[in-house]
Amino acid sequence: MNKKIVLLGLIVLTIIFTTSCFSILPNIGLAQIDEIDILILELFPVQIDVIASGNLPDPCTEIYQITQKKEDNTFFITIKTYHPPDPCIQVITPFEVKIPLNVYGLSAATYTVDVNGVQDTFDLEVDNIPSI
Repeated sequence: MNKKIVLLGLIVLTIIFTTSCFSILPNIGLAQIDEIDILILELFPVQIDVIASGNLPDPCTEIYQITQKKEDNTFFITIKTYHPPDPCIQVITPFEVKIPLNVYGLSAATYTVDVNGVQDTFDLEVDNIPSI
């Protein structure tokens, strides 16, 4: 009877330990974006920066990775976050990040910028290729 109780206790402790380990793993997610601003710098060739602002769920979460890809006339920017496995106070933390767009060589047109689902557009008035 004692062996059964000890065995049952070990099984319960193993389940508790294993379950608690899963809750302390780091978390990768998408940043919550509230708004984006598109800044067209008055240079030639034209340079364009996107200012993305939003909130992180706590001060321990940080911007982990920013990727950018262009499909047709749309720039898709993904901002990922990293939350360490340590406990952290739950206080919303605002952030702002500047992302330079790769617009060199683009033709004059209207372009869309999508940052984690928040969109805005800009017009490129002339081809962005300097004359030699």
